[in-house]
Amino acid sequence: MAIRRKRNYSPNDKDQNQQNKVNAQIRAREVRLVGDNVEQGIYSIQEALKIAEDQQLDLVEIAANAEPPVCKVLDYQKFLYQQKKKAKERKANQIQTTVKEVRFGPRTDDHDYNFKLKHAIGFLEDGNKVKAYVFFRGRSIIFKDQGELLLLRFASDLEAYAQVEQMPTLEGKRMSMLFSPKKGIAKKK
Repeated sequence: MAIRRKRNYSPNDKDQNQQNKVNAQIRAREVRLVGDNVEQGIYSIQEALKIAEDQQLDLVEIAANAEPPVCKVLDYQKFLYQQKKKAKERKANQIQTTVKEVRFGPRTDDHDYNFKLKHAIGFLEDGNKVKAYVFFRGRSIIFKDQGELLLLRFASDLEAYAQVEQMPTLEGKRMSMLFSPKKGIAKKK
């Protein structure tokens, strides 16, 4: 059996969780002890440290505000590893939405329009938001009413797949409109 060396964790430890005090850092005179293979109850700090040392584990303060503070006998490195693993899983399970852009000109042809509509439907089915915009170059700004009609036509064609999040707005030389996918439309990945 390998002998595990007891480690006193310093406050400057990089991997130490700020709220958990370990072993010699615990300053209370009495603690309520919990954990596996431990008789639960109130012990003096010396007794609690001795119990943890006998099991070759650490004494970790888990509820500092309780009277007396609650401490648990466990392997602190394993505890930190499990916390990091759970945080990583939570981060992986978060749904990240991205905004895909579809660009039109004020005089976009029907074939190009249908091609971009097909791409927008694919983006929405993947769960992404779509920002459709008409870019006006030079003097084409005089056709802004055509650009608005084009975006409204695009909105009506996407009605089964998306809901309008933002109506057409003109920002400089761009008129844009934002769509978000409807609830039941996204494909399973």
